Amino acid sequence: MKNTRQVEEFQELLKSGKLVSGGFLGEDRRNFLEIIDADKAELFKLKISAGELAGKMRQITGKAVEGLGTWVQIDSNTEAKADEARGSLPCPWPHHPGVFAKRVTTVRRIDTGQELRWSDLSIHLIGEHSFFEGKGSSYRIEPRKLAEIIFR
Repeated sequence: MKNTRQVEEFQELLKSGKLVSGGFLGEDRRNFLEIIDADKAELFKLKISAGELAGKMRQITGKAVEGLGTWVQIDSNTEAKADEARGSLPCPWPHHPGVFAKRVTTVRRIDTGQELRWSDLSIHLIGEHSFFEGKGSSYRIEPRKLAEIIFR
């Protein structure tokens, strides 16, 4: 994004429910750039990249899809399922093509019972934009919790 006006307009788009119900920022009052910076700092502490997380999420979703809505064993401690709905969601980033299936993957640690869910759009937002969404949004994923569940 080139100028402050574009950033402000994009911030408003992320707040709104125009693309997804409740918006991408939830009740988070921070600017989306601050959210990204904070999550990148957390990833640095964890010694993992957003791309690595997104790659693993994509792999888990791929296996879960094979189960047609039932739980699928991912490894000895993890299982997942994918639920699909009709339609698609676009990437909100300006000039960034991409439309993603309305699919939600739920992953669960068998040993701890911890669960997380994400959409195909979430995978893209994390992998391409290091954007885990704002606190309180429907699909906010805490980087630490995600890493604990899928890389433990």
